[in-house]
Amino acid sequence: MDMQVAAKSNSRKRRKDDTGSNGTTDDDATPVKILRPTLSMPAPFANENGVTGDKPYKRVTFEEAKIGTPLDRPVRVYADGIFDLFHSGHARALMQAKSLFPNTYLIVGVCNDDLTHQFKGFTVMNEAERYDAVRHCRYVDELVQNAPWSLSPEFLEMHRIDFVAHDDIPYSSAGSEDVYQHIKDAGMFAPTQRTEGISTSDIITRIVRDYDLYVRRNLQRGYTAKELNVSFINEKKYNLQERVDKVKQKVKDVEEKSKEFVQKVEEKSIDLIQKWEEKSREFIGNFLEMFGPEGALKHILKEGKGRMLQAITPKQSPSSSPTRERSPSPSFRWPFSKTSPPSSPKPDLDATGYDTSDDDTE
Repeated sequence: MDMQVAAKSNSRKRRKDDTGSNGTTDDDATPVKILRPTLSMPAPFANENGVTGDKPYKRVTFEEAKIGTPLDRPVRVYADGIFDLFHSGHARALMQAKSLFPNTYLIVGVCNDDLTHQFKGFTVMNEAERYDAVRHCRYVDELVQNAPWSLSPEFLEMHRIDFVAHDDIPYSSAGSEDVYQHIKDAGMFAPTQRTEGISTSDIITRIVRDYDLYVRRNLQRGYTAKELNVSFINEKKYNLQERVDKVKQKVKDVEEKSKEFVQKVEEKSIDLIQKWEEKSREFIGNFLEMFGPEGALKHILKEGKGRMLQAITPKQSPSSSPTRERSPSPSFRWPFSKTSPPSSPKPDLDATGYDTSDDDTE
């Protein structure tokens, strides 16, 4: 048993010793990623996290970063921005930055209100709200407050940044045609892609375009006209518009219900007509079958007539039956006489059968 435990411990030591300089082993070329605490809690601030200075700062090349670095030496990627009204476009950009290399430690810098208002414009969210929104993004490992507008070599060295991630479109600001040009020239730039159809400016444009709609929305949710910076007259106008819209909606609902009712009536009437047609066809068929020229009634009457004639007509004896001779009727006898009564004389008949007895007597 002891020998088996020792063998297992030696195998673990050999596996540990066989680990390459980029964090890979002979059996598996893909380095195992470190479980990050940011998946269950907000990302720490840079001043809270701190950077250990026991090792000298030495940047990794793009090829080394692509192959994979040791687990204790992740590739430190920096991405900065304003992140006002944090939306899916921001999250997708940070996701791309986090996925640049197998072992990436993503540092995100957020500019404060003063710099933002000076170089870009007024923001909807203040700096504290923007810091907190970015900290809760799952791809962020560390957040830098009060990030500079332009990245200096001293800032890059202080935070031990290997690469800077941003979209490749030239960003002209602060008197420069592209504030990332010196980063690109140093080979530290890692491009990402913008998400089309979503941006902070697009969201603000939607709100400004439908200003009346959103004011009425918030008035209905309990916000006062003073909080919305709406005058008394406009407040009454928005309330009246809301009532008119409700009436219109009710009328529309009634129209839709009436259309549905009419449609149901039409469907039922069509069903009734179809059923009536089927029943009428069946009735006509039955009528013709009973009272038609070759109907059952004709056969019944014909059969009944034949039976009546058969019942009225007497039955004739067959010709082959033997004839029966009549017996002579008994002769009449006079009472108290043994002889038959005298027969009357027969009249004389001529050749034509005319009786001439009267003529002779004359």
